Amino acid sequence: MSSQRVIIISGSPGSGKSSVSRKLAEMSTHDMSVHMHTDDFYKYICKGHIEPWLLEAEAQNTVVIEAFATSVAKFAMGGYEVIVDGVIGPWFVEPWTRLVRDGFDVRYVILRADEHTTIYRATKRDKPTDLTDGNVVTEMWRAFCELGEYESHVIDTTNLSLEETIVEVRTKLKGDGMRI
Repeated sequence: MSSQRVIIISGSPGSGKSSVSRKLAEMSTHDMSVHMHTDDFYKYICKGHIEPWLLEAEAQNTVVIEAFATSVAKFAMGGYEVIVDGVIGPWFVEPWTRLVRDGFDVRYVILRADEHTTIYRATKRDKPTDLTDGNVVTEMWRAFCELGEYESHVIDTTNLSLEETIVEVRTKLKGDGMRI
């Protein structure tokens, strides 16, 4: 299969995913790139939406991630380097491993700052759609603390600027770095 690379930028709210993802897409060395934000897919639900961090949202979240991964594959097959921006923990890695089995070059980067920095960043955001509830952010941050085999995919952004984080991500992606 002739497809471009898929780079997943994951982590809890406040880890820097969206800023990093947008910049990576803009700075891509490929002729075409796209920044896809998983939160957009949740906004498409008109009836029956459940906040994705709640336990009862598991079935909804599975459908959203599956639909999202299918869209990502279409862009990649169209020649785009796809930068995925979302809270995609190891518990949602299966759709991406399927893409790997289908011949896609999928990379998985997890951004993580310390708890204090993460909560500060998330709660100071001001867009009405941003998750700023410190309790929810804390729980989501904890979900990214012990990642088993994916711990080696973590980049600590606590003391990094956006530019420094971009350099670190690009360095880690060289060669076979950060493959699923």
